[in-house]
Parts: sequence; structure tokens; C-alpha cells
Amino acid sequence: MASRIERDAAADYRRLHAAYQQSLRYAEDVRRLYHQMQRAICQSLLGLANALEAKDPYTRGHSERVAALGRRVASALGLGSSVVDVVGQAGLLHDIGKIGVPEVVLRKPGALSREEWELMRSHAVIGAQIVAPFEFFEAAARVIRHHHERWDGSGYPDQLAGDDIPIEARVVAAVDVFDALTSARAYRPALTRDSAIGVLRHEAGRTLDATVVTALLDVLARDRG
Repeated sequence: MASRIERDAAADYRRLHAAYQQSLRYAEDVRRLYHQMQRAICQSLLGLANALEAKDPYTRGHSERVAALGRRVASALGLGSSVVDVVGQAGLLHDIGKIGVPEVVLRKPGALSREEWELMRSHAVIGAQIVAPFEFFEAAARVIRHHHERWDGSGYPDQLAGDDIPIEARVVAAVDVFDALTSARAYRPALTRDSAIGVLRHEAGRTLDATVVTALLDVLARDRG
């Protein structure tokens, strides 16, 4: 027959075990709510980006194409799955900062004035500021800020050069250039695929990371078969 001490110990153990199980349930509830909040925020930001593109027939679908092709290029470079995911996130949201650029500037058919060009360039910083408050977009925010940096340091907003530019931003930059070249714009018709590839080759090692361009061209070649 169990002693009183043993019975008390068993009762204490049951209470502790019940409390532990309850804490696990609370933790799972918190994780579930966090993921629900994360999905809601992602959907809201994507909705904002899509609404921005939908207003301009020249850029409709651009971000989705950059995200999809960027993920493939990142995979071809052998980057890890987490990096591939960041490229995808940033690709979808890289132009979200254009919400802060006047529509008359975004859709201007001719050359931009110096002041208008400064407004256009501000979209990289604005986009990063929009997503930066959300912890799970921290890496993507860096990519959004730097996707217009150039290998030779001629880009913006921080004039980073070479390997100082995050690899994810270098991927988005190359894919962004390719998709922009092969899409019609208010100020010019779309280039042919071959002409755009020629531009990529010319810019490799100059404004674009040559290794990234090589991976992008390999992916495009596989598409062509």
C-alpha cells in the first residue's frame, strides 16, 4: 500500500503533467495565431502589390514573373531553400514601394525629369520601409531596398557594389531586368527574348552579377529546350 508521501508525490506529478500539457496547448495556439496573422499580412501586402500593378497594363503580372523566375535562378545557383524563399518573397513585393510614387510619374510615356527620376528611385526605400516592420519580412526588406544596386556600384539607393550586394538582391535584379526588357512599357515596345538575352550578356560583370546572369541564361535555355 502506497504511503501518504508517495500518494502526494503522484498527485503533484499529475498536476505538473496537466499543467505542462496545458502549456503545450497554449504554445500551439500562439503559433497558430502567429501563422494566421503572418498569412493575413502577406495576403494584404500581395493584394496591395497586385492592385498597384493592375492599374498599369504595362506592368501587370511583372512581380509574379520575377518571383517565379527568381526562385528558379536561386535554385540553379545552389542557394538554400530559405534563400530561395526570400527571393520569392522579395520578387513578389520588390515594386510595392511604387505606391508612394505619383501615378503621373509611373506612367509617363517620355523621359523623366531629374526630379521625377528621384521620385521613381525612392520606391526601393519606400518598399523596404513598408515591409520592414514585420519580422518575418526582415530579409526580404533588405532585398527590396537593394534590388536596384548594380555590380559596379552605379545603382541605388546605397551604391553598393559586387559582393556587398545581398545575393538575393542580385538575383532579383537580373530577373527584374530581363522581365522589364521583354515587357512593353509606355515609353518603348518589348524587346525580343534574344535581344534581352543580348543585353544580359552585355551587362554581366558590369551592372549585373555575371554568375547570376549565367544561371539565369541556363534557366531560360532549359525553357526553350
